[in-house]
Amino acid sequence: MESVIRAASVYAALWLLFRITGRRSMSHITTFDFVLLLVVGEATQQALLGEDFSLTNGLLVISTLLGLDVALRWIKARDQRTERLLEGLPTLLVLDGQPIHERLREARIGEDEILQSARETQGLTRMEEIRLAVLEVSGTISIIPRAKD
Repeated sequence: MESVIRAASVYAALWLLFRITGRRSMSHITTFDFVLLLVVGEATQQALLGEDFSLTNGLLVISTLLGLDVALRWIKARDQRTERLLEGLPTLLVLDGQPIHERLREARIGEDEILQSARETQGLTRMEEIRLAVLEVSGTISIIPRAKD
């Protein structure tokens, strides 16, 4: 039973930590992020398994984590409020070429990241060319260009 409690606690703690770090950090993984994930994975293994490295305990921990994931997906599919609580909502970052600085600060996103996304997805080079920029719950930035006159 201790393994199940450990697994559920680590699952909840990691979910909270990744929510705190922000959606954008999960969108693009750099080499540094990958190394950090490996270290977090190793630390998580120690927290999950404790002193019991048996196959049975490992399978119990894996089953607990997968069960929690399936249960949360099932709950989110049936209750929009829970989904919004767990996943968040899309965030409007730019409206009619004007950055919304308060939301950029809250999301810890710079104007340069919006312009990078605009170049990569729409071929836009200036903020004035953007009608809407939205930080999606996945961490990606969607760009809607302004209508051409």
